[in-house]
Amino acid sequence: MARTVIFSEDCQLPAIGQGTWYMGEDASQRRTEVAALQYGLDLGLRVIDTAEMYADGGAEEVVGEALQGRREQAWLVSKVYPWNASATDATEACERSLRRLKTDYLDLYLLHWRGNVPLEETLRAMTQLQQAGKIRRWGVSNFDTEDLNELLAEEGGKACAANQVLYHLASRGIEYDLLPACRQRNMPVMAYSPLAQAGRLRRDLMSHPVLNQIARQKAITVAQLLLAWVIRQEGVMAIPKAGSRQHVAENAAALDVILTSEEQALINQAYPPPERKLPLDVI
Repeated sequence: MARTVIFSEDCQLPAIGQGTWYMGEDASQRRTEVAALQYGLDLGLRVIDTAEMYADGGAEEVVGEALQGRREQAWLVSKVYPWNASATDATEACERSLRRLKTDYLDLYLLHWRGNVPLEETLRAMTQLQQAGKIRRWGVSNFDTEDLNELLAEEGGKACAANQVLYHLASRGIEYDLLPACRQRNMPVMAYSPLAQAGRLRRDLMSHPVLNQIARQKAITVAQLLLAWVIRQEGVMAIPKAGSRQHVAENAAALDVILTSEEQALINQAYPPPERKLPLDVI
C-alpha cells in the first residue's frame, strides 16, 4: 500500500510530492517541466512544492501553467522570503505568488527560512492570510529544534502545519532531535532534496555498493531506494524534483517500495544515524 502523510483529519496525502527548484530558469525546458508536473498529477502525486525564490517566480509560473483546469487535483505549497514575511509585505508577496500560480488560494504557505522579521509578526501575517482565504494552512522551512520551540511558544504558533527541511540518507541530523520533536506534535516533515543535491554527495549515494546491491535485489533504482528510505517513517514526505516524465514515474513507483528491517540495518551500517545533536543542514 502506498505510503501517505496525514496533515489533518481531513487531509491525507501521498508521501512523495513534486519539487520545482530550478524550474522556470530555461525557457526551452518549459514544455517538459509543465508536462512532468501534469504527469505527476496523473500518477496521483498531488503535492506540488514551489517558492517565490525559485527562478524569481519563474517556477511558480510553470506550476500555474501546469495546473490550468486541474487546480483541485493539486495540493499546492509555496514559500515566502523571510524579508517578505512581515504583517504588510506577506500579503503582497502571497498575492504575487497567487497571480503567478493562477489560483486564488494556497493549500500551504511556508516561511522559507528564519530572518529578521519577528516570529510574532509573521504569525500575524499568516493568520491574516488564512482569514482572508488566501491560504489554507501555514508552516515553516529550515527551522531547527530551537527555532521550532520559539515558534510554538508564540501565540498561535501551535497552528504550524509543517516543517520543510533538508533530509536524505547522507544528511540524517534531524533524526536526533528535530524529527522526534515534530512527530511528538503530529507535525509533518517535508524533506527537500531527498536524493541530495547534485554533486559529490549524490554521486557517492548513487554509486554506493551497498545501496546498489539492495536496489538490484529489489529490482528498483537507487533513487527509488533513497526515496523509500526517506518516507519509511510516519509523518515524513519527500519532495524530489519532478524534472521529466521518466523521473516522475520513478518517484511515484517508490511510494510502494517497503524496506525490510535487514535492508534498513545494512543501510544504517553504510550511513549511520546521528549519535549527537548536529546543526541543521541547509542548502
